Amino acid sequence: MDCYRRSIEVILQNQHSSGSYVASPNFPTYHYCWLRDGSFIAHAMDRAGEFTSAEAFYRWVGRTIQKHGNKVEEIKQHLDSGLSIGKDDVLHTRYTLDGEEVMVDSAWGNFQIDGYGTWLWALVEHVRLSGNAALINDLIEPIRITLRYLDLVWQIPNYDCWEEHPEYLHLYSLTTVFAGFNSIACLQEKGLIPENGIPLRKKAEQVKEFLLKYAVFDGKMVKHIWPARNAEPPKPIPQSGVDASLIGVAVPYGVLALDDVLVRKTIQSIEADLLRPGGGVYRYKADVYYGGGEWILLTAWLGWYYVQVGEIDKAKKLIGWIESQASTEGFLPEQVNDFTLSPEHYEPWLKKWGPVASPLLWSHAMYIIFFNEIKQAGLK
Repeated sequence: MDCYRRSIEVILQNQHSSGSYVASPNFPTYHYCWLRDGSFIAHAMDRAGEFTSAEAFYRWVGRTIQKHGNKVEEIKQHLDSGLSIGKDDVLHTRYTLDGEEVMVDSAWGNFQIDGYGTWLWALVEHVRLSGNAALINDLIEPIRITLRYLDLVWQIPNYDCWEEHPEYLHLYSLTTVFAGFNSIACLQEKGLIPENGIPLRKKAEQVKEFLLKYAVFDGKMVKHIWPARNAEPPKPIPQSGVDASLIGVAVPYGVLALDDVLVRKTIQSIEADLLRPGGGVYRYKADVYYGGGEWILLTAWLGWYYVQVGEIDKAKKLIGWIESQASTEGFLPEQVNDFTLSPEHYEPWLKKWGPVASPLLWSHAMYIIFFNEIKQAGLK
């Protein structure tokens, strides 16, 4: 089976008529659209030349943000008055496929900012790859709302990209904020979008400086940052260990260069702690979700980095492993559980939510991106 063509089919078949992408059609807990997943899925469609699919998603995000965008000024009023922000006061991380807020699970961590930064980055990539600069004119208002939102909340503790640890700030989430500010600044400098009152280059540099000051320990990037409280400044939390999502600091968000010593040492830690020899990549060492398996999307993400730094043999091994995990239907799962970090936790999750999500559209998306990176390097 052609895993690449099948991955494109799986995504297109699971795109809702509204333009949203369901996270996983066969896993009830994931019957929603996350801006995080969806933005990478749309970017994969752009890399595959499926621009119509990607554009439909970006327009869906635009409509959804405008529908709920009145919250942003309410957040400002709360902050100006010294009031706390509740879990539903924020723009949510996931929506129904029609763009409505999800209220059925009162315990869900709605406050996650990374999807909003990623949407802005992916949208600008869409313009670059498709040449469809006219789309920006239709999305100016949701872009403005998103920038305003990120400017207000980026230093407020929120959930990380794995929907955990709402008490901290997170390097990965902040890299997406940098990318959002930086990407739209590029459009402004090209005259494709008007100024909006936020000095975006300055804001991007402010986020970068924050990360370099508070998200570095022992020569490596750290996963979590203790936020400023009372008179205490932020500080890195080294005991959280390395997380595979930290690849994002270089690929794709470009906060730091590929050859930056911090990036190299962080990747070395990921390889040492989270890359199984001959296998895939784990999220982080203390992972217990379905026992803590190897994640397809993170394996592709590391491969994406390898291609960009010219480590082609390593990349080829990873893409081979990913392709070997496809089911007979050509589905790529969220994670592979043959060699789990915490095997005693697999059965409890199985009983709670059923089998691991498969297909996971984000897994297929990252594989598509990785495949195209290898192809563009002249190796496919």
